[in-house]
Amino acid sequence: MISFDKLWKTMENKGVSTYYLRENAGIDSKTVRRLKAGENIETKTLDKLCTALNCRLEDIAEYIPD
Repeated sequence: MISFDKLWKTMENKGVSTYYLRENAGIDSKTVRRLKAGENIETKTLDKLCTALNCRLEDIAEYIPD
């Protein structure tokens, strides 16, 4: 399972809101909802998140074995 718990912590640390992601990073509200629910997202969304937050993938996502 992929967890996005680190995403919310990284956003908080950088003072970035979901509004910022929607307005400036091209991430729509449906994708934000999917991230919050831990659902599947496209790799291009991960790229957008890392670019917007100026971070690495491991700063926003984590693999948690079953």
